Amino acid sequence: MTEPLLEIQGIHKRFGGLHALNDVSLSIKRGEIYGLIGPNGAGKTTLFNVLTGLYQPDEGKFTFNGKDLFRQKPHVVVGSGIARTFQNIRLFANMTAKENVMVGRHVRSGAGVFGAVFRPPAAKREEAAIHARAQELLDYVGIAARHNELARNLSYGDQRRLEIARALATDPTLLALDEPAAGMNPKETDDLKKLMEKIRKDGVTILLIEHDVKLMMGLCDRIAVLDYGKKIAEGVPEVVKNDPRVIEAYLGVAPE
Repeated sequence: MTEPLLEIQGIHKRFGGLHALNDVSLSIKRGEIYGLIGPNGAGKTTLFNVLTGLYQPDEGKFTFNGKDLFRQKPHVVVGSGIARTFQNIRLFANMTAKENVMVGRHVRSGAGVFGAVFRPPAAKREEAAIHARAQELLDYVGIAARHNELARNLSYGDQRRLEIARALATDPTLLALDEPAAGMNPKETDDLKKLMEKIRKDGVTILLIEHDVKLMMGLCDRIAVLDYGKKIAEGVPEVVKNDPRVIEAYLGVAPE
């Protein structure tokens, strides 16, 4: 049996008296699109923050690609191959689209302070490669023509695409997307779905939080449902959407 790419077991996270994550376990296979849904306040983004090192879990186990990442710092998590976007867009507003992607690419650079100051030939070659890769990624997500525009001047949908390009610049094995379709119109959402399918086809596993249930049901291989910090259901989309526990969590009442 193939080992899971990402596996968490018994994750707990408390904020004072609030038990934000309560014994959450899940396993993600290499090459799948794995969805995470649940009502507002269910703990989805908290779980993302734990997985990417922004929050330190109180208990549990977290392995990725065979490496123990429990309570590791964000730069260690990124270096291990996990990249993410945020529910609220976090771009460098006064930098160009290309510069934003280059920032992400520098995670994989090795020039250091010496190279930045003295500019030896190796550092110049690496910087040229970073420029080229940033342009490639802007083309990949469909906004190459806007490479020289400030991030704050891009449309909302293009800002979302730019965030994905910046995350991809770190060469992730797993891409964690936190509500990437939020605020998008139907055309933008459909284009985003095609982009995520392309990313998966090109070898990157995706972990996705999204409130657009229709998008999730048509895109994800498997889905887990959180409610009040607990995982209440998991499985293929068709099974999950008909689970009485899921219906009750969203509607407040169980079906007859």
